[in-house]
Amino acid sequence: AVLAAGLRKRPGGLLGALAWSAVGAGLLAAARTLHRDHDRLRDSAIRNVGPLGGIGLVPDDGLDEPGLSPLITTAGRFYVADVNLRPPRIDPDRWRLAVTGMVAHPLRLSLAELAADAVEFDAVMVCVHNRAGQGRAGNARWMGVPLAHLLKHAIPDPAATRLVTRAVDGYTISLPVEPLRTGELPGYLVIGMNGAPLPPEHGFPARVFVPGLYGQYTGAKWLSELELTDDSHTDYWVRRGWPTDLLWVEPHARIDTTAPGRTIAGTLTVAGVAWAPPHGVAEVELSVDDGPWRPVDLGTELAPAAWRRWRTTLELVPGAHTLRARATSRSGQVQESATRAPFPAGPTGIHTITVQV
Repeated sequence: AVLAAGLRKRPGGLLGALAWSAVGAGLLAAARTLHRDHDRLRDSAIRNVGPLGGIGLVPDDGLDEPGLSPLITTAGRFYVADVNLRPPRIDPDRWRLAVTGMVAHPLRLSLAELAADAVEFDAVMVCVHNRAGQGRAGNARWMGVPLAHLLKHAIPDPAATRLVTRAVDGYTISLPVEPLRTGELPGYLVIGMNGAPLPPEHGFPARVFVPGLYGQYTGAKWLSELELTDDSHTDYWVRRGWPTDLLWVEPHARIDTTAPGRTIAGTLTVAGVAWAPPHGVAEVELSVDDGPWRPVDLGTELAPAAWRRWRTTLELVPGAHTLRARATSRSGQVQESATRAPFPAGPTGIHTITVQV
C-alpha cells in the first residue's frame, strides 16, 4: 500500500512492469493477512461459545478395521458443498435467529436460548451429487432444536405451507410446514456438531438439517431466518431446474477397505459403511464376481438415521475378483442397481471394485 501511494503515475518499460507487479503482490499479501486476522477473530469467538453436546463419550459399534471409515466423521473430514467461495463471518454475540412470516408469535432467539432446548442426535448427511462409492457423505453427532418445537411456539397460520430457511446472504431452501410441525419430517435447527459449535464451513452459527433428505434439500447453512409463507416462494435450486418435491437419500453401501487376511492365503477382509436414513439399514450384502448376494456382519446401530458399518471375510482363489455391495433399508427399499446421474432425482448405482488376490 505504501508503494502504491508513492507511484503517482504508472511507470513504463520493464522497471514499470516490475514495480506494478510488486504493488499487486503487496496488496494481495495484505489482503490475505487481513483475511487470516479476521478468521482468527471469528474462530476465537466461536470457541468462546463453549462446548455444545457430549461427544466426549466416543461411541463404539464393535467393528474396528484398518481403513474403515470412523463411526463419527470429524468436522475436518466432513464433506463441504457450497455455492459460496468462503463462509460468512458472523458474530455469535450479536446473531439472532428470527422466526417470521405467517405466525402468531414471531420469535427472535440467541444461541444460548436455542442451546437450552437442543437435543443430540446421530445422523448421516449425503450430498445429492454423491455417486456410488464416493465420499460426499459423513456421519456426525449433531445438536439442535426440533423444528416441531420451534413451530409450536411460533404458532403457524393455517394458510402457511412452506418454511423458508434463509441464510445471511439470502440463499433459501424451503420445506413443507405440516410434516415438520407434526414430526413426520424430523427436522432440526442445528447449532452443534460433534460436541462443539458448528464450524464456519458447516454453517455456524446455525443450519437446518432434516435427516433423510439430500444436503441440497435439507435446509440452509449460516441461518438468519425461518419464514413461514405460502407456495409462492421459489428456492435457489428450483429456479435452476431441480424439482420442487423433496429428494430422499437412497439406500447405499460403500466399500471402504479390502484388507488382506493375516493367516490364510486368499482370505480377504472387506469392510465399509452403509446408510438408509431415516428408517435405518436392515441388511448389507456382498456379491463376488456377479454371484449371489450374501449378507455381511453389521456393526451396532447408533441410530436409524446414522450410517452403519459392516464387515465380512471372503475366501478367494488367486486372481482378479469383482466385489459389489448393496444395502436394504428397514422400510424394505433395496439399493437400486441401475446407475442414474444426480440430476434431477439423485444418483443410484452399486459400488463395485476389483481386487487382486
